[in-house]
Amino acid sequence: MRHGFLLVHKPKGPTSHDIVLTVRHLLNENNIGHLGTLDPAASGLLVLAVGQKALKVIELFQNLHKEYIACVYFGAISSTYDSEGKIEETSLRPGWSPPDFSTLQRLIETRFQGVIEQAPPAYSAVKIDGVRAYRRARQGVAIMPAPRRVEIQTCAVEEYAYPFLKLRISCGAGTYIRSLAHDIGQIFRCGGYLQDLSRTKAGEWSIDTAVDPESVKWTQVIPLKEILKPFSSIYLTEVEAENIRNGRTIAREVKPNTIGWFDELPIVILAPAKDGSRTAHPRKVL
Repeated sequence: MRHGFLLVHKPKGPTSHDIVLTVRHLLNENNIGHLGTLDPAASGLLVLAVGQKALKVIELFQNLHKEYIACVYFGAISSTYDSEGKIEETSLRPGWSPPDFSTLQRLIETRFQGVIEQAPPAYSAVKIDGVRAYRRARQGVAIMPAPRRVEIQTCAVEEYAYPFLKLRISCGAGTYIRSLAHDIGQIFRCGGYLQDLSRTKAGEWSIDTAVDPESVKWTQVIPLKEILKPFSSIYLTEVEAENIRNGRTIAREVKPNTIGWFDELPIVILAPAKDGSRTAHPRKVL
């Protein structure tokens, strides 16, 4: 069985799960998932884990920084903060005028870069009392999830001609670009929503090397040996591999999240012993 990651270029329209189903069919492999969803209205890089072992190492990549190209439309708001929701034009105050380029750029840099507090949209997958927020919203009970800290490394203005704004954003896990678009509109008192979104990077992976999900092949799957290069690795003996499979520690000194290899496959994520002894225990058997 083959295991690895596949970079696909998701078009607008289908859900991320739709893409997973398509690739499962084309590769005749049921064990496929993704490393971070894209909304149906968004396009761009979707990283898929292919094979059971690949699915089990997804947790090592949960905090990947991502890059997006976002187009914001000013002068209106959306119930979902993007083009998929109910759009309402904003009633602008008398005397209001659009911000000039330098004002807009300065406020975005000071208010929306670094570690900030951000409230996810009411239409989001965030759970409130065990229920996804979007499920409540669809039932007519829109509850705003509590704000949380997110990190935005850069939020650079690429183009601006009111009512259109194009941004290049590099951010950490958990950042909602829809919320960012809405919040920028609120700051300028004109309203705004995310009109278009494309993910261009996830970690070191780029949209430039992504493939069409309708024509994927096994040869395009990046092997786990390459995917796991950033992590410490050790090669296990047959006896050590057997001990690992039975949940026993081995006499090895390792760093956190060390990958244990046997017979050319990763079989375990190892952790150092908590008691300070030079042993390793299986944190997760692959």
